[in-house]
Amino acid sequence: MEGKKRTFSGIQPSGDLHLGNYLGAIKNWVDFQDEFDNIYCIVDMHTITVRQNPADLRRRCLEQLAQYLACGLDPEKSILFIQSHVPAHAELGWVLGCYTQFGELSRMTQFKQKAQQHADNITGGLFTYPVLMAADILLYQADLVPVGEDQRQHVELCRDIAVRFNGIYGDTFTLPEVLNRKAGARVMGLTTPNAKMSKSIPEGCVLLMDKPEDIQRKFKRAVTDSDTERCVRFDPVAKPGVSNLMQIYSAVTEKSYDEIEAEFEGKGYGAFKPAVGDAVVERLRPIREEATRLLADKVYLESIYKSGAERASYLANKTLRKVYKKVGFVAR
Repeated sequence: MEGKKRTFSGIQPSGDLHLGNYLGAIKNWVDFQDEFDNIYCIVDMHTITVRQNPADLRRRCLEQLAQYLACGLDPEKSILFIQSHVPAHAELGWVLGCYTQFGELSRMTQFKQKAQQHADNITGGLFTYPVLMAADILLYQADLVPVGEDQRQHVELCRDIAVRFNGIYGDTFTLPEVLNRKAGARVMGLTTPNAKMSKSIPEGCVLLMDKPEDIQRKFKRAVTDSDTERCVRFDPVAKPGVSNLMQIYSAVTEKSYDEIEAEFEGKGYGAFKPAVGDAVVERLRPIREEATRLLADKVYLESIYKSGAERASYLANKTLRKVYKKVGFVAR
């Protein structure tokens, strides 16, 4: 795709994809397909920084691929693959680790957070996770990385590593930039509107494969606000719960906040929450149905991830050969 900027992004198969993944990332990826040269990965190697059940991890990788496709990602327009199927990720990760300072990794906010969450399993992989992420990006000479604010620090470290390597060996890596998400895509938990939607809080997390009745139940129990006016108004500071629901409703219906406020004027939260649930049910229904159909066709899914890995490997190995030559390795 000559002339188009390249994007790289991925999601860990550490659990089922949820509404936040869809509205915050995958929906935008679909929108990017004609604008950029896109590479989207199921980052299973990152997932094992926390202990996984092997059978569950394999299952979730296939389910995630099926859901990527069901959401509208086109394997003819975007490269879709499983990270561990391209060994160059691990190989470049080792090299880049030798050009990353211990102090840089020690300052990573996510490492500190995850080390607290998994105090009984603080591994070297958890510590060096950002180096593998840098390898993911730099392997494909990505210009843009569509990530949220929680990953911006990792992209900045990726740039620092690339600048250091380029400074020693000459122009080798493209310096990636964060591709900012569209406004309103940061989905918070239905029961924790001040924190991102997370699988770790099931009642506040809507999964792409949830049944309609489960989605409705979660929205009916969603936290609104303890104010006295009980009106549907967008104010993230004073009304975080209602504002989160408005963002979700806006994202799935493409209505503006003004239109939403007018629609529910005088109706209160009792009418608003089920309406948001209905809108989400209808947006996710075709995704769930198509993903279910695709999961029954394992041969087709295998053809997609094999083809994707071949295309990804071609690009990745070009970069890896260049890096190996520059650091002085004997050619294979």
